[in-house]
Amino acid sequence: MKEKISVVIPAHNEEKYIKRCIDSVKEAAACYSGETEIIVSCNRCTDSTARIARENGALVVYNEDRCIAKVRNDGIAAASGSVIVTVDADNRITAGTICEIASLLGSGKYIGGGAPIRFERYSFPLRCNDLMCRISFGLTGLYSGIFWAKKETFDKIGGFVQKKAMEDVATAGLLKKYGKKLGLKYTSLKKNYLINSTRKFDRMGDWMYFRLMAQNAGAFIKAAAGNSSELDRLLDELFYDYNDLH
Repeated sequence: MKEKISVVIPAHNEEKYIKRCIDSVKEAAACYSGETEIIVSCNRCTDSTARIARENGALVVYNEDRCIAKVRNDGIAAASGSVIVTVDADNRITAGTICEIASLLGSGKYIGGGAPIRFERYSFPLRCNDLMCRISFGLTGLYSGIFWAKKETFDKIGGFVQKKAMEDVATAGLLKKYGKKLGLKYTSLKKNYLINSTRKFDRMGDWMYFRLMAQNAGAFIKAAAGNSSELDRLLDELFYDYNDLH
């Protein structure tokens, strides 16, 4: 019997993007012979995200925290599937994603994993971003983008690490460490990938992250020294309040 798969989508005011994300999950689910459910974890939504999600067959849960890890964890808590897959609302998955995840977990070799990231369009600076991601993933083995593992595994590690940013890397590290104890590998999808939204680059320019790193070097240094107030404001602007401002 095929395992039931729950796809968790955290979303903050994503009415422009949530349907296309759900549609990509439905396309992937159509290739899988088991059951798939879609859960949208609505974080402080004041737009039509919840309505659009329900109209497109998703279960909607609500979260009011300014912590993406908690938003993901509330979605996982509501899941009835034995396998969890997470994808952000402005991104999409490719058609074979769910089948490949089921196959890898079913092999008994893997604790879970992430996925390669491919931008929905490319330019020279976006290729530089792509290269940085590939190098980082290759050196650390901490693949992210899409996250997938059995629900019981997420329960064992305490869910996503509750950090305001970089929770994906921290969680990948926990999954990898827990898998090592069980003799299982943390891996990445080989045939499928995350289609990464370029909406922020479209608005702020393709050199956005490089420019922000240079302009906010002081905030990063202060955060490393223990004062994260400036970095927290930057994270709010780029992530937690972005869809309110644009």
